[in-house]
Amino acid sequence: QVQLVESGGGLVQAGDSLRLSCTASGGTVSNYVMGWFRQAPGKEHEFVAVIGRIGATTYYADSVKGRFTISRDNVKDTVYLQMNSLKPEDTAVYYCAASSRRGLYGSTWYPFMGSYDYRGQGTQVTVSS
Repeated sequence: QVQLVESGGGLVQAGDSLRLSCTASGGTVSNYVMGWFRQAPGKEHEFVAVIGRIGATTYYADSVKGRFTISRDNVKDTVYLQMNSLKPEDTAVYYCAASSRRGLYGSTWYPFMGSYDYRGQGTQVTVSS
C-alpha cells in the first residue's frame, strides 16, 4: 500500500511561486507514473500534470503549460510541482496520485483520476489577487 503525502501549499499573491512536494512511503515511486490533480471548491478534479517513471515523458494541462513544471527524484521517492506565475484561478486543493499503468507516452488515460491507484490527502494552495 503506497501512501502519498503532499506538502508545500500555502497562501501567496498572484505572480508568486510555490513548489509542492509529494513523498511516498510503503512503496517505490519509481514503480509508478505520478500525476498532480487539483480541485477547486464546487468543481470536479482537474488534471494538472503527469510524469513517467523515469521522468522522460511529461504532459500538462493547457491552463498551466509554461508556468508549472513537474519533476521527480526517484532516489528520494518524491515528486515535485514547481508553480510559477500563480494566478487566482490556480486556487485549489492539490493532490498527487500514483498509477501502475504502463505506456504513458501517447496515451489518453492520464488525465483521469480513476486511472490512478493511490492518491494523497492534498495540500491547499490559495492565490490572492
